Amino acid sequence: MVNYTNIKPIWVIHGPNLNMLGKREPEVYGTTTLKDINALLKKQGKEIGLSVETFQSNHEGKIVDKIQQIAGNASGLIINPAALTHTSVAIRDALLLLNIPIIEIHLSNIYKREPFRHTSMIADIVHAQITGFGVEGYRMALDALSKMVQTRQTA
Repeated sequence: MVNYTNIKPIWVIHGPNLNMLGKREPEVYGTTTLKDINALLKKQGKEIGLSVETFQSNHEGKIVDKIQQIAGNASGLIINPAALTHTSVAIRDALLLLNIPIIEIHLSNIYKREPFRHTSMIADIVHAQITGFGVEGYRMALDALSKMVQTRQTA
């Protein structure tokens, strides 16, 4: 295990309707709840020595506010903007404030869905995009961020 002492937390931001996971379109998003995902990420973080903080909002402005609040107070960010992926210049502009690794995550493969979902307003400014792996995508993102944080610490 890498020594992550004094490392700022990894933040996970979930966008609109993700609070309804497990109930909303289980054939697309599965039956795992957001509470389950957050618990899984916090447990995984603890196992590798990283603190994981989570936030969800159905409101674009609250997501922008949270991104602004974590500027300078995070080692990395996992963000699932959900429906705001395709429309939010405000979230994009807020993400440009951050000088940390950012991974965009989507439970479903947005490129196999309706054409309007094929465009991400943030894909070109994040370090990576993970799409279509379901809940496992979040675990993959945290694993990747831990490696990015380790690399930054030794650089």
